[in-house]
Amino acid sequence: MLVQASKRNLLAVFASIACIASVSFWFCLPDPLFKDPVSTILFSRDGKLLGAKIATDEQWRFPATQDIPDKYQTAIIQFEDKRFYRHVGVDPLAFARAVYLNFKNRRIVSGGSTISMQVIRLARKHQARTYFEKLIELILALRLELRYSKNQILSLYASHAPFGGNVVGFETAAWRYFGRGPDRLSWAESCLLAVLPNSPALIHPGKNRQQLKNKRDGLLQKLHARGHLGKIELQLAQLEPLPHKPLPLPRLAPHLLETLISDGSNKQHRLQSTIDSRVQIVALNTVEQHARQLGLQHIRNVAALVIDNKRFEVVGYIGNSYSLILDDHGYAVDIIQSPRSTGSTLKPFLFATMLQAGEILPTTLVPDVPSQYAGYMPENYDRQYRGAVSAREALARSLNVSAVYMLHQHGVDRFYDFLTQFGMQSLFRQPDEYGLTLILGGAEVSLWDLSSMYANLATLASYSVVPGDTRYKNLKLLTQDINNTANNAELSAAAAWMTLQALLEVNRPGVDGFWRNFNSSQKIAWKTGTSYGLRDAWAVGVTPKYTVGVWAGNASGEGRPELTGLTAAAPVLFDIFNQLGPSSWFAKPYADMKQIEVCKNDGYLANGSCESESLWVPKESHFDRISPHNQLVHLDKRGNQRVHSRCENVGNMRHQSWFVLPPAQEFYYRRANSAYRLLPDYRSDCLEHIAGQEKTGPIDLLYPSYGSRIFIPTDLGRIRSRVVFEAVHRDSTARLFWHLNDSYLGETQYFHQQSLDIEAGVHQLVLVDEQGNRLTRRFEVFAKSEPGRL
Repeated sequence: MLVQASKRNLLAVFASIACIASVSFWFCLPDPLFKDPVSTILFSRDGKLLGAKIATDEQWRFPATQDIPDKYQTAIIQFEDKRFYRHVGVDPLAFARAVYLNFKNRRIVSGGSTISMQVIRLARKHQARTYFEKLIELILALRLELRYSKNQILSLYASHAPFGGNVVGFETAAWRYFGRGPDRLSWAESCLLAVLPNSPALIHPGKNRQQLKNKRDGLLQKLHARGHLGKIELQLAQLEPLPHKPLPLPRLAPHLLETLISDGSNKQHRLQSTIDSRVQIVALNTVEQHARQLGLQHIRNVAALVIDNKRFEVVGYIGNSYSLILDDHGYAVDIIQSPRSTGSTLKPFLFATMLQAGEILPTTLVPDVPSQYAGYMPENYDRQYRGAVSAREALARSLNVSAVYMLHQHGVDRFYDFLTQFGMQSLFRQPDEYGLTLILGGAEVSLWDLSSMYANLATLASYSVVPGDTRYKNLKLLTQDINNTANNAELSAAAAWMTLQALLEVNRPGVDGFWRNFNSSQKIAWKTGTSYGLRDAWAVGVTPKYTVGVWAGNASGEGRPELTGLTAAAPVLFDIFNQLGPSSWFAKPYADMKQIEVCKNDGYLANGSCESESLWVPKESHFDRISPHNQLVHLDKRGNQRVHSRCENVGNMRHQSWFVLPPAQEFYYRRANSAYRLLPDYRSDCLEHIAGQEKTGPIDLLYPSYGSRIFIPTDLGRIRSRVVFEAVHRDSTARLFWHLNDSYLGETQYFHQQSLDIEAGVHQLVLVDEQGNRLTRRFEVFAKSEPGRL
């Protein structure tokens, strides 16, 4: 009985020991096996390395990859572990051979380690080479084989093997020593990387390099003997020189890499972008070339973004020029993600949404005269006025006065909502805080958002076969991203197409201005923008294939006299487009359009008193304004003077259509349009009954405009400034009589101006001409309070 009990106890002890050993064996392998920090690397869509950031331990260690090229895999197995696919982590033959050699030489000359055991040795940070450590490696290698496949083990070895200096991993070594990915290495290069981890110090220049070449060539001969490469291939491979020193890693998109790293939502270290390496290099070289030229004018920073409109992906990303990196002028700033003043770049979107809403047509005349809105007086860039221009001409010429007028008609709140729905994420104030300046640079936008908004116009304009599709899309930058659709922007294909058509008329800079003279030229819808103070220069262009956005300026915000969208940003834009290749133009989205009849001369609905033409407009447009400028006038028999039924028999009248602008618009319009015909004067016997009878009187005020609120400052001597009022009359020789608050001020002729000293409060100005025509204008004056008063 005692013997049986002893046997049972002994079996129990052995079972416990076996159980503990089994559990210990199962959990002996660390997870994860390697905890070393890794570099963050960025690749283009076509697999080209765009850039890398060194690991936090100052090692170039690319993230592990499962893709081991066949040449390197064949070379490493032949050199390190011929029976790799036939053993279970330990090769008894290799181990026995190592013991024999070490005993024979009375020192350790061979470790007999398999690739699996070397993975363990790498993971354990090269512990001292003892028999006990070898036993641990053997046990862990067996466990490694149970957890990982052979290909995974080979990948672990290749990704963590040392290759000299601070180069770790075969993929890192391929880029550092040969300047290309491991899948493009030759047999000689693959063999070099196979033998290098065995003696990584041999890569450094010196007397050991011949030893390294001998090891490489010896491996090449073994591969030739096994039929992996022919005799000529062997000879050519052995002639290939060794690399002299590690090459610098590419820096084709440094700002993009830093931006992706700083994005807290991105935890990956191997980033596969949508960047097209060819487009990136073209854009980079173009930006650098122009940056050097602009640097001579103290314009130090340039950024460019290129978007593939078909796939809605970013294919070129130049966050900043860096040819002037040593000058420390904001090189580190990723301008593409930095909000800057919009300048005039939002005008096309106002044009588009007003087309969609039926508030304008492309040919509709809009005013371009001195105007004031609650104290705000917009000015055109050239300080000139044209009286009246078509909406599309106002957009093509980027006329500030007309744009502010259009925004005032449309409403700041409505336009603000449209912009937010269309992807502008930087509007952090309320609409009334921006006011009418929203259209002239009062807000900020990033090059990323702005280019995306223009690309969406291109996408919408291409939806001619899908009427009513108005989705706004988000840009795709990493291949794993999804082109999410955002808010419904309520913009049709027709409105987008017509907006891009208008932008074709923007004058191009330099020799590009003659593009219409060459059949090879491509159509590009584009817009510039220049911020207040000449701090930001923008240019954004669109074709069916690409959208290109360019910003130029100083990251510090310093303004420069030469810094305009036309002179600084536009040349970069067109140089990039010229190298991207030709593109066709958008098909007209007939399914999203309808035809209406409009007057040729003012773009309003035909009223029977004008020469009309057919115009394609968005199908949803409910534009219903009949031409106010084409009037039927009654002339005497000779057609020289106007008459009416109280002074002339109807049978003796000649009736004629006449294009008539309001007096203020007419005053400026005549300067640029010599063909404009003034209305004939009334015949002397018809003057008695005409005062106040015309739809549009002959008098108009240039300043102040209707509903103006005038602020009158005081100078340093506390003397109040005077206000200069200005009026116009259709008859250049007419006399005007001025009255303010029922008090007579005087008369003017030819030049109708009055300099007035007006107290704060609400006032009424009345102008009367010799025929009794009258104009009344109410306005409010604000005076600056004296010191110490509210």
